This record gives sequence, C-alpha cells and structure tokens, in this order.
Amino acid sequence: MPYPFAQEPPPVSNVPERPLLESVHRPVLLDAVREWLAPAAGMILVDGTVGAGGHTAALAPMVLPGGRVLALDRDPRMLDLAAARLAHLPVELIHAPYSQIGDELQKRQIEQADRILLDLGFSSDQLAWTDRGFSFARDDLLDMRFDPDEPIDTAADLVNSLDERQLADIFYQFGEERYARRIARALVWSREHDGPIQTTGRLAEIVRRSVRGPRSRIDPATRVFQALRIAVNDELAHLDRFLAHVADWLAPGGRGAIISFHSLEDRRVKQAFRDQPALNVLTRKPITASEAEIQSNPRSRSAKLRVAERWKRPKDGTRPGTNPTR
Repeated sequence: MPYPFAQEPPPVSNVPERPLLESVHRPVLLDAVREWLAPAAGMILVDGTVGAGGHTAALAPMVLPGGRVLALDRDPRMLDLAAARLAHLPVELIHAPYSQIGDELQKRQIEQADRILLDLGFSSDQLAWTDRGFSFARDDLLDMRFDPDEPIDTAADLVNSLDERQLADIFYQFGEERYARRIARALVWSREHDGPIQTTGRLAEIVRRSVRGPRSRIDPATRVFQALRIAVNDELAHLDRFLAHVADWLAPGGRGAIISFHSLEDRRVKQAFRDQPALNVLTRKPITASEAEIQSNPRSRSAKLRVAERWKRPKDGTRPGTNPTR
C-alpha cells in the first residue's frame, strides 16, 4: 500500500513486537492541545507520553511535509497500541521515560524540538489490564509498574516491607491522604496478622475499613492507590527532571504543553514554567475541559493544560517585554 503522505516515515517503532491490543482510552483536551501547540510543516514534535497515540495521531499530520515525531512511553504495551494507530504517520516510537527526551534527541542528532507534549494522566487501558494491579475494581496482583520488566519494587514490595511511618509518608505526600497514619497502621497490622498483602482487592478493603466515615464521592482507596503508583514509578522525580531541562530541549519559539490531573503535578508545572527565565507562560490560568467534553469523557474533568513558549531572543540578546500572541 503506498504511503499516503508526502514523505516516507522513519521506522514506526524500535520496541519488540507483541500482540496488538485494542485501546479504550480517549485523549483529553485534544482540541485545546491542537490549538495551543499548533505544529506546522517541517517541525520536530515530541510526545513524551504517547500512550495509545491519541494526541500524536491528531498532531503528527500537521508536521507534514518534512516534519518528524518522536513518541516516548515507559510502558511497552502502550507502545504496541500506539504502533497500530500511528502506522502511516511520520512517528518513531521509543521505549523510554519522558525525562530522557534530551538523550533521545541527542541520539538522533536533533538539536532541539519545536513542540513537546506531556499528558501525565493515567491511561484507561492500563486500568483495564488485570496483570498490572492499577485498579481496585478487581482483585488483581499488586504490581503498579509502568514497565513490568523494570527492576524496581512493586506496590506489593512497598506495602509489605516499609514500616508504618514510611507508608504514611507515601500516602500523605503522594496521595494527600488525611488518614495516612491510620491507613498505614492498619496495613502493618494486617500483614503481620494475616500474611503479606499481595492483591489490589485486599489492599483496597483494608483501606476502606480503616477510614470508615461520611460517604465521599470517591472511593477511600483512590488516594492510596495513586500514592503507591507514584512511589513505585518515581513519577514526580521524572517530572522534576523534565521541568528542569524542558527549556533547553525547546528551540527558540518552541512550545511545551503539559496536561496534569492532580495538584502535586500541576503545582510543579505552574511553578517551573513561571520560574524558568527562558520560558514565557502562555496560559496564565490552566485550560480545562468544557462541559460537553466532561459529559462525553468524564476523565477530562480534572485535566489541566498549561503551555509555555521558549523566548525568541532578539539579536541584541535582551528579553522581550511582552507576551507573544496566542
């Protein structure tokens, strides 16, 4: 079948072949991402969290002809989903965390990118996979690694080895859980009296029993699962490394866009964009989903998009005094 665009794309993926799966995930704030990033022909675009490829599928055709897209993800199974969706676009899939974008650009002798996108949200596909342990809707093995081959502690390892104070710190710092100490105490008691905690169902039930009180609109286990996932995958450290270098990875006039879903991430993004001398914040307030999008895709309710542009320095090296137009 002939390639339908103006140029032959680079290899679609450099990850091992696996059985293809069908994605159930819907990208959030897709129209806003297109509008604010506005990639154009010939640009270098980097999607640091490609997932199933929803955002990339919409943006990649906009860099043709002559453009190129690098799409990274830590989860090799997400790259399988993306490969099917992006097969006829100028996209190279890369098995790597977004904190290593600089290394991946250097390997390909690309000095800087024109557009960089991160969607820090958790994929509906990953929630649906029973071998990962991300969901408390079923009784699955308690893993939570984005890359199951990565030699790091699983959620079960943390829950069964850390002491009460260490667990409470994780739940409070990464989940902003007000009952962190009570939950940690209950987990330690349970593992000592009833054996190791190995499944999501048992973990969730222990949490629910320990925080009984007025009903909330979210499950009591939600923040604990979030906190463990962040701890297992060292998510905030990856974000901090990205934010420290994103201005260096962007070409002058290049734009970076980040979608976050909870305050731990959004605060970091807001502060880093504001404090980077090389960046000009384009979104003084975060872009959020419309009511229509929330109705059709409830996951978008908590999404916040922030965009910054690397300053275009005049020839005399002084910093412009006004923001570029949107």
